[in-house]
Amino acid sequence: MLLRHQGHPLEAATLPDPAPGPGEVLIRVGACGVCRTDLHVVDGDLSSPTLPLVPGHEIVGRVLALGDGVDSLKVGQRVGVGWLGHTCQQCEYCADGRENLCDHPGFTGYTRNGGFAELALAEARFTYPLPDTGDDAEVAPLLCAGLIGWRSLVMAGAGHRLGIYGFGAAGHLILQVARWQGREVHAFTRAHDHAAQALALSLGATSVGASDQPSPVPLDAALIFAPVGELVPVALRSVRKGGRVVCAGIHMSDIPSFPYRWLWEERQLLSVANLTRQDAHDFLARVPTMGLHAQVTRYPLAHANQALSDLRDGRLIGAAVLIP
Repeated sequence: MLLRHQGHPLEAATLPDPAPGPGEVLIRVGACGVCRTDLHVVDGDLSSPTLPLVPGHEIVGRVLALGDGVDSLKVGQRVGVGWLGHTCQQCEYCADGRENLCDHPGFTGYTRNGGFAELALAEARFTYPLPDTGDDAEVAPLLCAGLIGWRSLVMAGAGHRLGIYGFGAAGHLILQVARWQGREVHAFTRAHDHAAQALALSLGATSVGASDQPSPVPLDAALIFAPVGELVPVALRSVRKGGRVVCAGIHMSDIPSFPYRWLWEERQLLSVANLTRQDAHDFLARVPTMGLHAQVTRYPLAHANQALSDLRDGRLIGAAVLIP
């Protein structure tokens, strides 16, 4: 599925089969998750994609071919690909182990063609071996919703009482991770999203509530997955002294002004930018012991626009996944 112009629907297209260059692998896509970032790319919230573009960056599939110099993967191996698809390895951030802040990055489904297709190319360095167990559709959301959620959770610190604002693909996965870690979780959704609230309770949330209301208890940390800037002051007012609020999305509406006293007493407001390969290795190595279960809605690849529309309009519970 091809994006020719932002703000317009994706188009079905037949493209030549790509061939892997040096350091690349060719992947037959088994499933590709539909992330809110894909929606931001299609709708034009994120400017300057490489057009025309195949979106999608939560890819699970099998290696079909190896480019020159690739010896870390094998043909037939099950692999995953996420958002960060290239780094320069030369800037000060790469040299300092912070490749998520690379000055010259490449992104799957944004500057590089992604996984809303039958075949996808990826740099071998940013292609992650996966075990052969588990359904492709249920694994796909782990490649972004899971990874970004994991980085956000690590940045939130070790506090016991956690708030999650926005309960979509990332929220429902990271609630499970936090419960696996023994944390107490409070989930906040749109006021009338009873299905999401019921899912949160079924996954072990201590309480659920409307995201524009104060937390019933002081929080040690809060993760904001919803791209809604108005939630930042709400979350700051809900965390205790010294608490952290982590904004986990790549795009967010403007944050309204708020009194300094809501930030005072060493509360911290942080943002997450992309992820590192080490984040992926750390998270994926733990997945088999966490008992994670992604709730997914499957769509045929040809119905990608419907999946995006359902995500845009809040009709999804959990994650949407495209199946070629």
